[in-house]
Amino acid sequence: MTESLQTPLKSILNFRDAGNYVNKVTGNTRLRTGLLYRSARPDEATIQDRQRLLKDFGVKSIIDLRTKTEHIEQAQKRDAKIKASAAVPQSNDDVAEPLKIPGIAYHEINFNGSAFSRMLVSKLSWIDFFRLAGLMIFGYRLDAIKVLAPHMNEMGLIGLAQSSLDVCKAEVKQVFEVLADESNWPVLVHCTQGKDRTGLIVMLVLFLLEADHTAIDEDYRLSEAELAPEMEGRIKEIASIGLTEQFAVCPPNVVSSVHSHITEKYGNVHAYLESAGVSKETMARLKKLLLEDAS
Repeated sequence: MTESLQTPLKSILNFRDAGNYVNKVTGNTRLRTGLLYRSARPDEATIQDRQRLLKDFGVKSIIDLRTKTEHIEQAQKRDAKIKASAAVPQSNDDVAEPLKIPGIAYHEINFNGSAFSRMLVSKLSWIDFFRLAGLMIFGYRLDAIKVLAPHMNEMGLIGLAQSSLDVCKAEVKQVFEVLADESNWPVLVHCTQGKDRTGLIVMLVLFLLEADHTAIDEDYRLSEAELAPEMEGRIKEIASIGLTEQFAVCPPNVVSSVHSHITEKYGNVHAYLESAGVSKETMARLKKLLLEDAS
C-alpha cells in the first residue's frame, strides 16, 4: 500500500499538490508545482489551516464537486457543532468561522449531477422509482439515496467511474473551463473524501499532461492512507446511505480501468475531452499552465 504523505494541513485530510507528488514519484520536474491541489472536504478546517491555504499555498479558487445532499448534510453537522460550542463560550473558535473561506472564489460543480442521477434512476424498478420520488418530494434525501445504493454497490467504484466519464461530460467541461482560466490558479479540487470524483478529475488532467501512469496510480491510491484517520467514521457514514466498504478504499486497478475505458471507447483522452465539449484551445491552455516545458 502507498504510504501516507503526512499532510501539512492537519484539519484537511488528503491534501496534497498533485504536480509535486507526481514529480516526486517520477523523479523529474516536468509538472509545475504549487498550482493544482487536491483534498477531502475543507469545511472543518481550523483557522490556522484556512490561513495556510491562503498564505502558504496561495489558493485562489476551490472547485467543490459535491452534491446538494452532501452540502445539506455538512451544513447540518456544522450547525450542531455551533450549537454545542455556544453552550461553552469560546470552546471552539473554529466553528465560528464562515463555512466558505473569505478570499477564495468557490466553483460549486455537482459532478454527479442530473445526468448521473438519471443514469442511476433508469436502473430502478417502477416500485423503487416511486419510492425514490416520494422520498425526494418530502425531503428525505438520504433515504432516497438508499434506494439507489444497491445499484451503486453492484457497479462498484470502477463501474461508477466509467459511467461518470460517459454521463458527466457537462460537469467535466465546467471543471476544465475553470482550470483553463489562469486567473483561478492556484486551485484546490475536492469532494467529500477527495479520492473518487476528485481522483477522476485529477486523472483526466494528468492523462492530458501525459504524466507517468504509475505516478497517477500512486497519487490516486495515496488517498486511502491519507484518509486512514477517519476510516471508521467514513465507513459508518457510507453505510448510513446503504453503500458498502468498497467505497472507503482505493483499489489498485482503478486508474488502469479508467484509462482503458477512455482508450477503448474514445481513442484517447483528447478525444474524450472533445466529446465532453472541452475545446482544443482549452486543453492547450491547461497544458501551458501545468507543464514546465510547454511552449
